[in-house]
Amino acid sequence: MNRSQFASLKSSSSHLVWVAREVSLDMTKSHQPQSAVRFAPLQPLRQWLDSVEIHSISTAKALCQVIPAQCPFERTVKLFGHTLFHIPPLCKLNPLYEQVVGLRFRALCYLADECGEDISHYC
Repeated sequence: MNRSQFASLKSSSSHLVWVAREVSLDMTKSHQPQSAVRFAPLQPLRQWLDSVEIHSISTAKALCQVIPAQCPFERTVKLFGHTLFHIPPLCKLNPLYEQVVGLRFRALCYLADECGEDISHYC
């Protein structure tokens, strides 16, 4: 007739909840992990490129001509009609790639939406 304390608790209640430790539910504090200071020397340049606004047709056209639509470094090397090797697009290795492409896109949108120009020859 010796029953363990656990068995008697289990049989007397329909649900058992085990609490390992007390947890604070204070949602006013930020729950971001404490990490080391991040070294990002290009961050100011990224923010500046993201904040550039286009207000003139000549600037927008110049940006669309200077920034290529496709990576200019991508090549397929062939010899006598046989592919020797393929160089993949390397532009995505550029740390400012997304900002530069975004700037070109904003210039194209300005030309198309604000100026009503045909942008098919820039693509």
